[in-house]
Amino acid sequence: MSLWTRSHQLPHKDPDTGTDTGTGTGTDTGTGTATDTGTATDTPARPGAAPILAYTVTALAAALVLCALLLPDRTDLLTPGAFARIPVEAIFGAALLTALPPRPRLVASVAGGLVLGVLTLMSLLDMGFHTFLDRPFDPVLDWILFGDATSFLNDSIGRAGATAVTAGVIVLALALPALLTLAVVRLGRVMARHSAVATRSTLVLGTVWLVCAALGARVAGVPLASSSAADHIDSSVTLVSDGIKDRRVFADEARVDAFAGTPPGQLLTGLRGKDVIFAFIESYGRSAIDDPAMAPRTGAVLERGTRQLERAGFSARSGYLTSPVSGAGSWLAHTTFLSGMWVTNQQRYRSVTSSDRLTLTDAFRRTGDWRTVGIMPGVTRSWPEGKFFGLDHVYDSRHMGYRGPKFSWSPVPDQFSLAAFQRLEHGKPGHEPLMAEIVLATSHNPWAPLPEMVDWDGIGDGSIYHDIKKAGKDPKEVWTDSAKVRDEYRRAIEYAVNSLVSYVETYGDDDTVLVVLGDHQPNTTVTGPGAGRDVPVSIVAHDPDVLDRISGWNWQEGLKPAPDGPVWRMDRFRDRFLTAYGPRP
Repeated sequence: MSLWTRSHQLPHKDPDTGTDTGTGTGTDTGTGTATDTGTATDTPARPGAAPILAYTVTALAAALVLCALLLPDRTDLLTPGAFARIPVEAIFGAALLTALPPRPRLVASVAGGLVLGVLTLMSLLDMGFHTFLDRPFDPVLDWILFGDATSFLNDSIGRAGATAVTAGVIVLALALPALLTLAVVRLGRVMARHSAVATRSTLVLGTVWLVCAALGARVAGVPLASSSAADHIDSSVTLVSDGIKDRRVFADEARVDAFAGTPPGQLLTGLRGKDVIFAFIESYGRSAIDDPAMAPRTGAVLERGTRQLERAGFSARSGYLTSPVSGAGSWLAHTTFLSGMWVTNQQRYRSVTSSDRLTLTDAFRRTGDWRTVGIMPGVTRSWPEGKFFGLDHVYDSRHMGYRGPKFSWSPVPDQFSLAAFQRLEHGKPGHEPLMAEIVLATSHNPWAPLPEMVDWDGIGDGSIYHDIKKAGKDPKEVWTDSAKVRDEYRRAIEYAVNSLVSYVETYGDDDTVLVVLGDHQPNTTVTGPGAGRDVPVSIVAHDPDVLDRISGWNWQEGLKPAPDGPVWRMDRFRDRFLTAYGPRP
């Protein structure tokens, strides 16, 4: 019998762990027995990359869900402490997913992920709206404002940058719900595989949450026991519900009008024969006068303007009005001021502009003693609402004869708008008394580049502004620093005030009456949080009787309101004005 040998590998088990640490070399001598030499020929096995990757993905999924649940709706609340809390929604969600069988668990995970994705998008929208408009996003009425946001981006960072941002927003809006849905599905499966650990952890966290809520425990100034997501859902539902109810409430309010039945012959008798200008200065808010970073320079401009007007024979009285909006929404403020209704959203705007509510401007038209016109440089297409406001003719940006460049958002510089009014209406010999609504839009954000004052006789068709724009500042560079933004905003307000003062100085006469006001505060990049919604308002006149009629208003002399002067809601102005300039008892 021939003698033969063969070698083969035998597994070698670790006696402590029971794992295969290598292999032994066995030799078969052909006798039917094999011996293990105990010599390992392979290195010990190491943990593979797959488990590490799985743990990492699970950890990231948990972090994403927690961040979504704890994300605040305001940038000033965006602190590390905001994400160091215990969300009650996570505890309830974990308990539910652990208890459900596989198919219902998958359905609940998908639904929960989608809801959480939408909730996160709403929080981001609220963050943006609080920053720029000082209020939360209205999911029913605010979609119209995205067009204005796109226009702002075009003016601030250029069309290419705006397109890139818009694309990024669309990708984010699609990706967030998808990623959060995948994250919740994964966490649900992990908890189901480790249900015992998940159950104990949920009970412990639930107990901790209850104790923290009862004791009012806080971390970095915020409650440790969080219910932010549930509160956000509740507030959003309430906002939508209130918006639906508001339609009926507002309609009832609009039917109450003390001047609806006033005969035309008894309207505005104290202003007959006067040329009355209502001038709105875009974003002219109280912060321009009160903010320590702007007050010295703005105050000096207002005081110098007061002296210039006095030398020309004019006097002024000033106070404050509280606007219904902040940061944007000029048309809502204009409508509030002119209609005497508190117009805070697009639904109210549509409701009042489709009614027969008497506006200040329409009151002038109804008397038959004034020609009513609008100078609207920000209007770039047909504006049917002009009929509601009682304007015989509207000059928008296309009909003012402007051939110069666009300055940031504003299609026409303020001084040119006033020059166009003089050329088209006020400067015509023998014109009938005028009532004009003039919007000065240069102080609309992003406040760069800015025009400069030029000689009135040299304005021409606006071509002079091409060189001025080239020398102006780049908005992309300005918006890298909030201090620079604030400074350019202040300069824009000063330009608007100087334009008006110079116009009255140059073209005003004994019959000129100017009512000038801001429409709303600028956004919080300029004002900071909690600045309020007050805007300055002034009445300027050459005839002393015009200001004598409002002596009971206790407004401050000059263009600068007193710090402790009276403040009215903007919707109260219409009735006060019509009363002051109506028939005297």
